[in-house]
Amino acid sequence: MHYFIFCKDELLLRKTPDGWQIPEGDRPPVELRPWTHVLNVDGDKAFSIETPVTGSADYEMCGLRKSYYQLPQHEYLKAGKCHELLYWDRNTRFCGVCGAPMRMDTDISKKCTQCGKEVWPQLATAIIVLIHRGDEVLLVHARNFRTDFYGLVAGFVETGETLEEAVHREVREETGITISNLRYFGSQPWPYPCGLMVGFNADYVGGEIHLQRSELSKGAWFRRDNLPTIPEKLSIARMLIDAWIEETEDGR
Repeated sequence: MHYFIFCKDELLLRKTPDGWQIPEGDRPPVELRPWTHVLNVDGDKAFSIETPVTGSADYEMCGLRKSYYQLPQHEYLKAGKCHELLYWDRNTRFCGVCGAPMRMDTDISKKCTQCGKEVWPQLATAIIVLIHRGDEVLLVHARNFRTDFYGLVAGFVETGETLEEAVHREVREETGITISNLRYFGSQPWPYPCGLMVGFNADYVGGEIHLQRSELSKGAWFRRDNLPTIPEKLSIARMLIDAWIEETEDGR
């Protein structure tokens, strides 16, 4: 059994001669306190602890994003799922209808102890799009980015929208331009804290860039040979950009 143990956004990893691993065994590597949240996740355990593990020769806390570079892909994805479920568990302790305590009913659902209302984990679905204009693509810097990298136009899907409608609306709202020829690229779980990113390519149609300043601080068209700093490998934004770079290299 594997133990996915989180303290806020940090994951406990075990040091081995070959690198880092998710702890496993018959017993958890940390003491379980009365306030420890424990969930069953596909045959493994997910824990939420109050204080990080420090001063250990065998274990170390690692940010979930950073663990992408330390763990095999399947373990990083499983850690993300556990993180999302723990977030959901913390935020659904009481019924939203009658206020009574909720209890686990299945591994991924809860039921109110009073009125019987059932709840399941919910995803915040977002779109992200790489816009092409000839040999250039549109890259933007969002105000909430912590460093000076450029990413892609993105935003949450609103109630009553299709994915395609959300792409057109977000591009129009954030940049003022119009697009066409949407092509689905792929999707990615984004457990920060509970998202699903759906990626598209699109073609520029017209309009001048007028940034939505409440969301974006910078934006411009870039060629492959003058790219700014781009997102990390773990993100679907980087996957879209890398696929475009590879495509343009193949077309030389």
